[in-house]
Formats: sequence, structure tokens, C-alpha cells
Amino acid sequence: MILKIDHIGVVVRDIEEALKVYRDVLGLKVSHVEVMEEAKVKLAFLPVGEVMIELLEPTDGEIGEFLEREGEGFHHIAFKVENIREMLSRLKEAGIKLQDEEPRKGSRGTLIAFLDPESTMGIRIELVQES
Repeated sequence: MILKIDHIGVVVRDIEEALKVYRDVLGLKVSHVEVMEEAKVKLAFLPVGEVMIELLEPTDGEIGEFLEREGEGFHHIAFKVENIREMLSRLKEAGIKLQDEEPRKGSRGTLIAFLDPESTMGIRIELVQES
């Protein structure tokens, strides 16, 4: 079951430059910054009500390739779920292609999994479960 929108992912070339807009101009507060070495990305979270904006600055890897191919901007929408394994199983049974067959470690101590955008009208969807 989807509980709510957890965050909206935005790829940026430089988090500090992006924060000049999101923090300094728009007035959003940074709640969490994290470097995920295994994902090759630096993250900054900025709450907007119950939803967060997640800024992703790639250091290499898949998100770096995305940035070079697509440029800065929208990357994904993340839905908070109660039970990520149950949701992945249900989606697979419904014919949705999964990018991640099994949940993996996400930021903020969460479990995450991405769906294949081919099955979701071109939108990258991330599932997030608090652990």
C-alpha cells in the first residue's frame, strides 16, 4: 500500500549551486545531507510540508550518466510504502517491470527499489520503506 509521496528527486550538477536557489531564494531548509558511496551520489533533502525535494549530485555511475544524457532536472518520484517486498511482489504479478527485484539500502536508513520506467509511462518511480 502506498502511504504518501516521500520525495521528488532532482538531479543537479552541484548541490551547493542548487541550494542557492532551493535554500537561499525559495527559503527551504536542508534537513539531511548524505553521501552514498555505493550509489556514487551526494544527496540533500529539503522538506516541503510532508514531501521532500531530494537533490542528487552524482559523483559517477548511473546518475552521472543520466545527468550527461538528460541534463539537470526531474529524476524520479518516490512513494513511501508500508511493506516494500509485498509491493514489489504485487507489482510484478501485475506485469510491472522492476528495475530492482529486491530492495536495497537507501538514504536515511531506508529500503528502496525502483520500477522500470517502461512500465510507468516513462516516469522513474522509487518505492521507499522506513526500516
